[in-house]
Amino acid sequence: MTYLVTGAAGFVGMYVAKQLLEAGETVFGIDCLTDYYDVSLKEERLKELDKFEKFSFEKIDIADQAELSASLADKRIEYVIHLAAQAGVRYSLQNPHSYIQSNLVGFLNILEYCRHNPDLKHLLYASSSSVYGGNKELPYSVSQSVDKPVSLYAATKKSNELMAHSYSHLYRFPSTGLRFFTVYGPWGRPDMAYWMFTESMLAGKPIKIFNNGDMKRDFTYIDDIVSGIMKLVKAIPEDGGEGHPPYAVYNIGNNRPEPLMELVDILEKSLGVKAELELLPMQKGDVKETYADIEPLRKAVGYEPVTRLQTGIPKFVDWYREYFERT
Repeated sequence: MTYLVTGAAGFVGMYVAKQLLEAGETVFGIDCLTDYYDVSLKEERLKELDKFEKFSFEKIDIADQAELSASLADKRIEYVIHLAAQAGVRYSLQNPHSYIQSNLVGFLNILEYCRHNPDLKHLLYASSSSVYGGNKELPYSVSQSVDKPVSLYAATKKSNELMAHSYSHLYRFPSTGLRFFTVYGPWGRPDMAYWMFTESMLAGKPIKIFNNGDMKRDFTYIDDIVSGIMKLVKAIPEDGGEGHPPYAVYNIGNNRPEPLMELVDILEKSLGVKAELELLPMQKGDVKETYADIEPLRKAVGYEPVTRLQTGIPKFVDWYREYFERT
């Protein structure tokens, strides 16, 4: 079978593509390699995938419909795993147009491709826990209203879910959205707190702690995210007829909110460095706590995260040291 993985040079995209390739599947990866963060990291991820004979890659901007269509014209893609997006809550305050192009125009182009692809069996795409906005009811459940986003990034991800629903309703192709909760681990993103804290602590610089440290996140290790995706790819939503399109949305998280200062404590122990704290107020677009209700995903595919923060962060630190010694 042939899989299209968009955002293949990204953090989650690389891991998903690698897992598929290790299982003997054929993977076509696309990515536009934006400079949102260090492009060399994305290129190094691609080198990990280039080791596999059944991997091919093209540098493509999904917001360019003509380029995307031309690239996919001769491919027989059965499964689309759409992970390409402009990520980051805080960056959406600085560069909102990039979110519209990638997350809305780009996603529309992916939906149009799926609509016209006779070989398609399932579209699985990345949403985000950010869609819950300032929701105070914990844990976050997919049955809750998510109509009050507090960042443009969140608004684009909620829009993706609505767009996918409309296409699944109109054209009856199966789609599944995944609301990721604070994914971390080796090969991760430099804009995430655990990476920025590590970088600053090793450089002897203070780390920025928002809301004076009174925050919690449902930190989810990358291996647990990938295991959920692998289970869901073949768990294709059924077409229930009028009013019940072949459409699903799930939370995928660790089901365990951890205090931000617990992350700092684990990093201090892993790095052997005492953190200097710069306490700051809450930043616009941010939320105090995230907490995933994963019961629907458990029932659907038996999903169960197994990696605690105390285990995952040291693995990241080991990788970080090795990566920067090598590069």
